Amino acid sequence: MGAERNAAAGGDDRAGGDDRAGAKRDRLARLLRVVRVLEAHREGIRPSALAIQVGVSRRTAYRDLDALGTEVGIPVWSDKGLWGLDERALLPRLSLTLSEGMLIYLSARLLAGYADTYDPDLAAALLKLADILPPTIRGHVERTVDILARRPADPAMDRTFRELTRAWAEARIVEIEYDAAAYDPARPPRTVRVHPWLIEPSAQTHALYLIGWDEDREAPRTYKMDRIRHVVLTPDRFDPPEMGAAEERLEHAWGIVADQGDVEVAVRFDRTVAARVMEAVWHPSQRVETHPDGSITWRVTVPGTLEVRLWILQWGDDAEVLAPTELRADVARTLRAAAARYVDAG
Repeated sequence: MGAERNAAAGGDDRAGGDDRAGAKRDRLARLLRVVRVLEAHREGIRPSALAIQVGVSRRTAYRDLDALGTEVGIPVWSDKGLWGLDERALLPRLSLTLSEGMLIYLSARLLAGYADTYDPDLAAALLKLADILPPTIRGHVERTVDILARRPADPAMDRTFRELTRAWAEARIVEIEYDAAAYDPARPPRTVRVHPWLIEPSAQTHALYLIGWDEDREAPRTYKMDRIRHVVLTPDRFDPPEMGAAEERLEHAWGIVADQGDVEVAVRFDRTVAARVMEAVWHPSQRVETHPDGSITWRVTVPGTLEVRLWILQWGDDAEVLAPTELRADVARTLRAAAARYVDAG
């Protein structure tokens, strides 16, 4: 009976979560309707007229206008009783084919898959996309938004993302407070001026990164966005790197780290996994040598070994690092330490 009560309670919790997610999605959809009305009235509109067009009370219309700036990051203006959109608030509309829309949706699904907080910008982008997709696909997009809406909000992270996006778009220097204590708890946060070159996602770490020029170190650096505690958008401008230069640096990285020296890595994979390894091109520099016993020697040249090390470890005892010697010793120590935890496992 207790199990039944727990199951029922769990069902109620899930239903309540679904209701809250649906309410959050419906509210975001309403805010997008407010944006569309404001777009249609570039000269401004009174909240009472806005309320009629959106189908809400005048009080709700005022709350929604305030929420556009504080929650969704869309700046609005008010003057003599009229409200309107800041002319820089929205990008021009896109005309997409069905296939183009699907590719954008699949990209957004990847972001939604690793997001551990509710991102109103991602949810709004998905709802806008849903408007132009066929009904059979639209329902899947809306369910993705519902899944996102069940996650907790992180307003500080949302502000960081918007400020860095604006700095990147306007080629403006930012001053950030960066917490590197994840690697060394004794290290205090560091304040530095950065020239934003790229904002890049990492599928490996499920995180966003800022890549840019560090004025203190006079070199390109990578900053995990979760560790940026504070951002100040300065009025100072910078000259962006040559077009494509930042992307080219990343092309040679294993994941997101491109500011280390190049290292050649060689790994011997057992025949039991060799076919799986060769099914994909893991890196542009990949070279593979096959052996009579079915095993392979796999080689790449990457900036540092931090990220490729984690990939190698996931293959367990089916992978043997041949070079460099430092990486081989590091992986060996890690595997010995892991094995020691299971000495009583039988």
